[in-house]
Amino acid sequence: MSVSVEPKSVEPSENGSAPVNSTAAAPASAGASAQAPAPGTEALRPHAEDAFAGELAVLAAQDDRPRPARWKLSPWAVATYLLGGTLPDGTVITPKYVGPRRIVEVAVTTLATDRALLLLGVPGTAKTWVSEHLAAAVSGDSTLLVQGTAGTPEEAIRYGWNYAQLLANGPSRAALVPSPVMRAMAEGMTARVEELTRIPADVQDTLITILSEKTLPIPELGQEVQAVRGFNLIATANARDRGVNDLSSALRRRFNTVVLPLPESVEAEVDIVSRRVDQIGRSLDLPAVPDGVDEIRRVVTVFRELRDGVTSDGRTKLKSPSGTLSTAEAISVVTSGLALASHFGDGVLRAGDVAAGILGAVVRDPAADRVIWQEYLEAVVRERDGWKDFYRACREVSA
Repeated sequence: MSVSVEPKSVEPSENGSAPVNSTAAAPASAGASAQAPAPGTEALRPHAEDAFAGELAVLAAQDDRPRPARWKLSPWAVATYLLGGTLPDGTVITPKYVGPRRIVEVAVTTLATDRALLLLGVPGTAKTWVSEHLAAAVSGDSTLLVQGTAGTPEEAIRYGWNYAQLLANGPSRAALVPSPVMRAMAEGMTARVEELTRIPADVQDTLITILSEKTLPIPELGQEVQAVRGFNLIATANARDRGVNDLSSALRRRFNTVVLPLPESVEAEVDIVSRRVDQIGRSLDLPAVPDGVDEIRRVVTVFRELRDGVTSDGRTKLKSPSGTLSTAEAISVVTSGLALASHFGDGVLRAGDVAAGILGAVVRDPAADRVIWQEYLEAVVRERDGWKDFYRACREVSA
């Protein structure tokens, strides 16, 4: 016997999210914008389907290509939503992911099959960001999410129980509390599992039957939930977490793994940081990113050189600190710097605004990392033309 799960729609008034003001995501380019003006929202970070509702609506209206069952957009339109582009009517779709197009195409194609998708990469390679936007474009809902931790129980993936109902009436459909994965199966939507390798191995393996048989048994009721067409699952995993809770070979076979790389060049990483900081800054009423593009470039250069263990000209080898120095951390450093410049400066991002953030990102181990940072300042930053202000600011916060 199969059992149905009632869809549970969440109104903006219940979860605090609503379409973001169009200025928060409006493209800085000519042509029509897909973001229609909308009232402001109290949500600090709206879900992707809310923040970019205008773009998704325009893509859906102009998308005449075949769509898999229950998909809101065709695979081509989903890729366009993530990578950006200009539609035939001149509407500009802002890029959500800056990277190799083929990676996005493989990820989208995987979701159109019966294989689940595993996004693998080092910290800060936009795994969560990509999974959220994929779910938003495919299903129109990115909230069917299981957050993986060392304490994630089996119920978070399968189902739980309302114990008041359970004690009063015994096992029943009314007492069952469906997980996000169970809801996605019943409604033909995309579920997300973050940090899969953080979840204990025995809980991970709960996914094997779901992904292979497309069925979730409920032995207490003698029933099951069968996945309907449109269901799939996106998982993310940190490449540096290998050895924590490695996936079993049986579970790994159920996934098509796509590795998200670090940005290939300084220019690509500067572009990513600038775009993301601009979006965050608009929502927080911070100064525009172009006012601080030089500092963004310096932050990215420092992170890349220490991350790669060599200066950008290839002449000087460096020791790498213990931190990841990811693109996500660069975004955080620049955003904090913009806030300092806005509230305690003249609104222009300067070296002194980002120096403390860089120090905090680099020096994670107070003993070893501080030595590496001091050597980098004296051997590289001090001798670099045009970086005297940056050197002084970093020396001041490092003292």
